[in-house]
Amino acid sequence: MNNGYYQAIGAMVTQFNRLDVIANNLANINTIGFKRDDVVVGDFERIFKEYRDELPIENHTKDAAKFLNRTIDRVPQISEQYVDFSQGGLKFSNNDLDFAMKREDLFFLVEVKPGDVRLTKNGSFNLDEDGFLVTKEGYKVLPSDYFTNNFQGIQIPQGERFSADKNGNLYSNEEPLARLYIAQPKEIRNLTKEGDNLYVLPNLKELEDVGGEIDAVAWKYTQISNVNAVTEMVGLIETQRFVEMYQKVMTSHMDDLNQEAISKLANTKV
Repeated sequence: MNNGYYQAIGAMVTQFNRLDVIANNLANINTIGFKRDDVVVGDFERIFKEYRDELPIENHTKDAAKFLNRTIDRVPQISEQYVDFSQGGLKFSNNDLDFAMKREDLFFLVEVKPGDVRLTKNGSFNLDEDGFLVTKEGYKVLPSDYFTNNFQGIQIPQGERFSADKNGNLYSNEEPLARLYIAQPKEIRNLTKEGDNLYVLPNLKELEDVGGEIDAVAWKYTQISNVNAVTEMVGLIETQRFVEMYQKVMTSHMDDLNQEAISKLANTKV
């Protein structure tokens, strides 16, 4: 009985965590370049079998396994949370400082502080007071020769006609100015999402600038988020129904426990 009650609690907590992910996706439906998160829900028994050899407990393959399987057998858990990097749609903005990557495995490179870089899909840029190309948060957008010549940003002269091409080349009065660093990680799954629509790549040696004639950049366009409102609402309704179902199971278990306790008290001899 207690085991079943625990399973219901664990399953409901898992659905609450899933609700948080869905709510965050919906909150960012209009965020430029946002990539939705999703989760994989698995039962505890399967997850334990996959990772039991890594657990820091004594005799974790026998006695501990029997104990854990007896107590929390098949409790639904979020086994993995991941980022869906599928391409969002492109929206024409007619803004000279808006850019969008045309491929899901390509990113802009920005510097959050000296020597510390991040990747981003948000190509809606501004100019700071010194004329450097920056993100909305003020992070400098980096050029293709950042790592070789240690250039600290892309400075656009005031009063000159600015333009760009499909390969990320930037021009001032039709003269070459710089080229955007078109970042391609060796393995996109190694990226970790953090705030401000940025991604961290632990090993920068896995990062490559794939500039050239690749037709990767859409100038005067922004990439809308890949969040589908209908899909997320369906997931939201489904998750809420799971929560309601587990609440009913918990209530039923509590009623049975209370009834059993009352019966035992009634049969107790004084």
